[in-house]
Amino acid sequence: MERLWAGWRMAYVTGEASKKPRGSAARHPCLFCGLSRAKPGVRNLVLARTPGVVVMLNLYPYNVGHVMVAPIRHRASLARLTPEETLEMGEWLARVEEALKRVYRPHGFNFGMNLGRPAGAGVLGHLHWHVVPRWNGDTNFMPVTAGAKVLPENLDRTYRRMADALALNGARSRTRRR
Repeated sequence: MERLWAGWRMAYVTGEASKKPRGSAARHPCLFCGLSRAKPGVRNLVLARTPGVVVMLNLYPYNVGHVMVAPIRHRASLARLTPEETLEMGEWLARVEEALKRVYRPHGFNFGMNLGRPAGAGVLGHLHWHVVPRWNGDTNFMPVTAGAKVLPENLDRTYRRMADALALNGARSRTRRR
């Protein structure tokens, strides 16, 4: 019998995660507003923060490398963003895609956002993009029959790998624009 370990998810399964939010989010009613004030770091999973955008790992990822990109300002729709915010979010989405390609070599991606509860939004009122790397054959019986997803890497390791890749990608992006 094989043993599958994903111990970091126990807080989610038992409901403890909702009682003890990480970092600045614990002191703010909106997850993204709270994290937009946090310094980047593994404690709160914030990979990058600029005056307009916050980039973070998902605490409850669908797959390894699941990243979220959100505007700093609390906005519920794309139409409420300024052109500058829209451009900066697009630039960060591209940087995240390149970093994920370099680190995890996925075969594809899911990029998306859920606006409103009927669309599946878990955080209402603050739009955010999900970037989820996907691999051929990355599905198996566990989610279907056991209602569990097995992730092969802990969040601290994913954080370090993505933070390094985004820093490298940022240096390349600045070089290309000159």
